[in-house]
Amino acid sequence: MSERELRTKRSRDGERGSVLATATLGMLSLLLAVGLGVDISRLYLAKTELQNAADSAALAGASGLNGASSGITKAADLAVQTMNNYQFNKTGVAIPRSNVLFAVNLDGPYMSEGDAAASANNIRFVQVSTPVAPIGVTFAGAILGNSRNMSATATAGLSVPINIFCNFIPVSVIDYDVPMMPGNTYTIRGGTGSSPSPGNYQILAVAGPGGSSVEFGIGGGVDACAGAGDTYAVDTKTGITAGKVRTGINSRFDDYSGSQLDPTTYPPDTNIKENITYAQYRDGTATQSPTHTGVPGRRLVIIPIVKLSEYDQGRNTVKFNRFGVFFLKNKVSNGNGGDIQAEYVNDIVISGKGGYDPNGGAANNLMAIPVLYK
Repeated sequence: MSERELRTKRSRDGERGSVLATATLGMLSLLLAVGLGVDISRLYLAKTELQNAADSAALAGASGLNGASSGITKAADLAVQTMNNYQFNKTGVAIPRSNVLFAVNLDGPYMSEGDAAASANNIRFVQVSTPVAPIGVTFAGAILGNSRNMSATATAGLSVPINIFCNFIPVSVIDYDVPMMPGNTYTIRGGTGSSPSPGNYQILAVAGPGGSSVEFGIGGGVDACAGAGDTYAVDTKTGITAGKVRTGINSRFDDYSGSQLDPTTYPPDTNIKENITYAQYRDGTATQSPTHTGVPGRRLVIIPIVKLSEYDQGRNTVKFNRFGVFFLKNKVSNGNGGDIQAEYVNDIVISGKGGYDPNGGAANNLMAIPVLYK
């Protein structure tokens, strides 16, 4: 071997340890980067889970607001209940009621449940915070620490007044050009002696042409959305359709006699006591529990209001002048006679579905939907 080859060999022999050290350092750096990525992804996932729980709880809470102290209590109940339905790190996410705060304005100040009850008629926003949860760090403890404390906050509240209304029931209230007064009772389906014109009983064909469609539409609301004004028109339905109207209304009072409606899909209200006012219903001063599992607000219905001049004999087309929220006071008795009556509500009511179309008709300042703000 020449001296030149010998020098080259010695040089390469000296490099072996350097290559091994470089490769080891590179491998450790790669493993640390992968571990850091895994831990950061886990932290982001945990944050997302907590935020989803807070968002859902805030929206549920906002849906309980009704302008009364009972709505503040209901909002806190719904927020806590919804949060408890979430799983985080394989355990339930629970919050104390003190984590549910209320405000008149989006920017606050936010107040406790007790303080909010004193000014319930002005409360429009609900803020929910999850408890602080420690999230363990597995691979990148040297950089991130052994754990990171995480929490989430969400704020939901009432929307601007809506002018697109969904899940209204397929009957109508007549506007006689006399201002409608909150607390007054109005007819929502005229009997044979008080219909607006022969063969026209204020029933709308928007749910479908048959009697069964009327029953399902009254029991659960029609699968349609509409706005007020000349842009939306619907046919009236001939015939008094007494049986299907009765079973549709009565399902909301936990009476399913002769009905096709399933109490699971078409549940009763949580308060089925008859002959009470909306104020008594809202404040919980007169109650009766159903046999089947109830859902709050089933006795509050959205009904189109139609001018008397729109009705004609038999089937004809009417235009929705506006929409109102009405409280069903009683079940419907057997037979063909008898008007169906409901109390006109003047409180802000969460309609559940709907929206605002800037090019649409007039909005109803008393109707809103729960909206997640931040």
